[in-house]
Amino acid sequence: MSTTRVDTATFRISALPWDACAPLFGLGDEDLAARGMRRVIADEHPGFPCRVSLADAAIGETLLLLHHVHHDVRGPFRASGPIYVREHAAPATFAAGEIPELLRVRLLSLRAYDGAGLLRDAEVSEGRELEDVVDRMFSDPEVSYLHAHSARPGCYLCRIDRA
Repeated sequence: MSTTRVDTATFRISALPWDACAPLFGLGDEDLAARGMRRVIADEHPGFPCRVSLADAAIGETLLLLHHVHHDVRGPFRASGPIYVREHAAPATFAAGEIPELLRVRLLSLRAYDGAGLLRDAEVSEGRELEDVVDRMFSDPEVSYLHAHSARPGCYLCRIDRA
């Protein structure tokens, strides 16, 4: 997994945990369909970003496409959407300031939320400019955390917290 790291990091990126996803790979296609999920095979790279490994699947790799509540708050900004999870994903953990390549190569929509889950700020930015946008958003003391989404399909990618 390719990452970059910032020396004066003010943030930490979090991937989704593997534990909730692992049992789903043992289900058959009919059981997955009954849950609104499907098994897919990556046919381009990049293009199938795994939310557990925060790495794009290789061509030919098996993933699940499923619905995920990524902003589980009480109120108007509760949100969910489709995500991919690679069958053999290694759970990603990142040091403060470490940024996975998956974020660097995408146009991102960053959304800043306060402790009550209310939207405080939002911006679209190239992934290579992530540190500047994160630092600016966290300069607002009311911002508790950020969500990064792929700006083009609009899908949730990961959470960003203060380091």
